[in-house]
Amino acid sequence: MFNSRRGGLLAAVCSAGLICGLAAGPAAAETLADAIALAYDSNPTLQAQRASQRALDENYVQARSGYRPSLTASASASYQEIRTPAAARGLSIDTNGDGVPDAAGSGIREANSGSAALSLNQPLYTGGRVAAAVSAAEADILTGRENLRRVETQVLGTVITAYVDTRRDQEALRIRQENVRVLERQLEESKARFDVGEITRTDVAQSESRLAAAVSLFQSSEAQLAISRANYVAAVGQSPGDLAPEPSLAALLPASVDQAFDTAQVDNAQIRAAQYTEQASKARVAGARAERMPTIGLTARLGYTGGASPLDTDLYSRNVTGGATFTLPLFSGGLTSSRVRQTIERNNVDRIGVETARRVVLQNLTQAWSQLTAARANIGSTNTQVRAARIAAEGTRQEQQVGLRTTLDVLNAEQELRSAELAQVSARHDEYVAAASVLAQMGHLQASYLTPNVAHYDPKANFGKLRITWGWVPWEEPIAIVDSVFTPKPVEKPAPRPAPAGQ
Repeated sequence: MFNSRRGGLLAAVCSAGLICGLAAGPAAAETLADAIALAYDSNPTLQAQRASQRALDENYVQARSGYRPSLTASASASYQEIRTPAAARGLSIDTNGDGVPDAAGSGIREANSGSAALSLNQPLYTGGRVAAAVSAAEADILTGRENLRRVETQVLGTVITAYVDTRRDQEALRIRQENVRVLERQLEESKARFDVGEITRTDVAQSESRLAAAVSLFQSSEAQLAISRANYVAAVGQSPGDLAPEPSLAALLPASVDQAFDTAQVDNAQIRAAQYTEQASKARVAGARAERMPTIGLTARLGYTGGASPLDTDLYSRNVTGGATFTLPLFSGGLTSSRVRQTIERNNVDRIGVETARRVVLQNLTQAWSQLTAARANIGSTNTQVRAARIAAEGTRQEQQVGLRTTLDVLNAEQELRSAELAQVSARHDEYVAAASVLAQMGHLQASYLTPNVAHYDPKANFGKLRITWGWVPWEEPIAIVDSVFTPKPVEKPAPRPAPAGQ
């Protein structure tokens, strides 16, 4: 599936790209929009779901075939041989049925025959059975489209998480690497001062201990970055290069959690799928009730019968039959009533499922909004923390030069600065992931919102091609109108679309 540019993914993750990613990158940095566009076109999970949706579209064609005529052809040929025992032949038995006893010496009789027929059936009224199947198929297709949106949201959420994870771990590795460099200089300085008798061996040992711990953390950061890069490859389809800062999602976020929930009730794919599922089961209730209704249809048959060998069409008889059929179920032993009750209860389950989905979305949206609020607060706190820690570290180093601070004080100040910088990076990462989670629960973590200038997959395009396809006949439309009089039709909701620029 992937081209040569995407090959060697594991090697790209685990090789020297870990360190090269911290050095000078290519002239054009890879953006989050680039990663989303690539995943949108090539992610196997998303591609498989689109194929599943196209397969689901065929249910509509199969259901509509109940309005269309069916034509069957049949042909048969037979050979018959009758052998009469010698004892029976002596009794002059009539073996050919012509009323004349056979000759005593005749004991074998052969015969053959052939037939061919064409049969045509055209439903005129199915009591709503086909209409219910068509409505259920349409509702199932609408449910499938929402499931496709849900999978798209999950894939794009994974891409965003992998992208910001990689950037976070790249920045963390840079901080760890800088920490190692600072501690190496501190150790060299400590050794030099120990040589001239300004500090003791204890100070040197403290510097060595902090450097060893820093190297260990640097190696752990390398491993974590390798993991994040592997996750990026799995989601996007290629190894990450020089990643540009992710764009702000503020323009897509609502002002309050109440606005977010109002939007989620309309646009969330999970809620919409549950609603369409309920509509499909309601149509199946109508289909079960339609089993009590009569059916009307037309039949026609053309048949030929004669000898098979030698073939002589002049000796074939022709049979032409045409008629209308009216079928009314009178008694099914309670089977139809049981099916009606069963479909009603299944519809009740699906109706309750809508409320279940709404509550789950409310819960997830509340959690995501709370995480977003906390992350935003943490960003402000960590910014202040980094500024203060940087001033404190610089001041401690200067005070150490005049004998007011010890080596341990300098080491502690450096450790606090690196911890503050790592907390700042994590806070920014958490804020972006939480913002993406809010958009996901709102139903707006879609390619149409994140990459509006890129061509997007339209599941309606395939369905439109199937509306009139092989097997369609013009008279099925009036038949469908009559058949669907008492059948509920699914109500399609407008697909979520980003507001035009400037609104």
